[in-house]
Amino acid sequence: MSTNVYDILLERGFIEQVTHEDEVRELLGKEKVTFYIGFDATADSLTAGHFLTVMAMMHMQRAGHRPIALLGGGTTMIGDPTGKSDMRTMMTKETIMHNAECFHRQLSKFIDFDNDKAIIANNADWLLDLNYVDFLREIGVHFSVNKMLTAECYKQRMEKGLTFFEFNYMLMQSYDFWKLHKDYGCCLELGGNDQWSNIIGGVELIRRKEQKPAYGLTFKLLTTSEGIKMGKTMKGAVWLNPEKTSPYEFYQYWRNIEDVKVEECLGLLTFLPMDEVRRLGALEGAEINKAKEVLAFEITKIVHGEEEATKAQEAARAVFAGGGKSEDMPTTLYDKAELDAGKDLITLLVDTKLAPTRSEARRLIQQGGITVNDVKVTEFDKVFTSNDFDADGALVIKKGKKGFHQIKAK
Repeated sequence: MSTNVYDILLERGFIEQVTHEDEVRELLGKEKVTFYIGFDATADSLTAGHFLTVMAMMHMQRAGHRPIALLGGGTTMIGDPTGKSDMRTMMTKETIMHNAECFHRQLSKFIDFDNDKAIIANNADWLLDLNYVDFLREIGVHFSVNKMLTAECYKQRMEKGLTFFEFNYMLMQSYDFWKLHKDYGCCLELGGNDQWSNIIGGVELIRRKEQKPAYGLTFKLLTTSEGIKMGKTMKGAVWLNPEKTSPYEFYQYWRNIEDVKVEECLGLLTFLPMDEVRRLGALEGAEINKAKEVLAFEITKIVHGEEEATKAQEAARAVFAGGGKSEDMPTTLYDKAELDAGKDLITLLVDTKLAPTRSEARRLIQQGGITVNDVKVTEFDKVFTSNDFDADGALVIKKGKKGFHQIKAK
């Protein structure tokens, strides 16, 4: 192996906490390590939030290590209390299994599962048939309740009330690590920094039960400068599935991130060499927009392929260049009869999700933030019909400088 992947992850800004730093670095430098990352199947697509973990898996696999992607068919039925103020909504087995299948398909775009180069596993295979008394005798005896209650994930929930149901989550995640250790020789668990308590639980369980080394490492969580998790927009999550978040919207999300986050995201979410990352991150003023274009293009290329990334970039440039239109611009279609009858601007803004509520739409119009086909509109009750369409048969609504949406007839 060439450069130690630990050093690569460290330099690129991934590593937040690690249980035994020197040992982990030495291990990753001298042998092929089987490691795992868990994905609870709470939706039918991975999100931009998962993307950082997927990138780490790709770096690890490129360096010759073997990833296990663990789908949480079992743990999703409980729900991780970490960072949640309320208990997770219960999902049916069928929904969870469907979601896990979707994750498997998506992960296969990034990770090579052929010839045992990586493993896909589902904790439903062992958690759903556990005998509770056996589980308590075998696993429960190794956990101190006093210690568990000091874990950050539980402390946050104590005020609102932590159910025994969720209290089991750490034991189940720890059991997963132990099981993967027994079945595949897995000795390293990776995850987001919010998983630290759960990961330590598994590391300690293996060390106590098996008297063998086990390690944990957590990644930085992508957040905005206000500390809010990145990957959320007014419309909700930024998905990796192009049917849920179009490549154009995905590109635009990264193109519009805060200036202060550009260098960090280039390091974490692209494969650009670090000297290039630093050069782009150092750009200032209007120049930083060039770095944002590179960032958006590189991330979209990894997730959706070069062709879609190029299309998204060209569409964004055409739109930005002067309210220009593009086939790839987000579009809402209405029946022609509906448009002939007329649609008021507030309804259009809410329908296109350019505004989350009617009162927010009214505020945007009032503040002069809305143009329709390059004309600023300040009347709330302004009604548009198909007669207002431009030569291309579209109504282009622009919010501020960067929010574009077109209305067309079906």
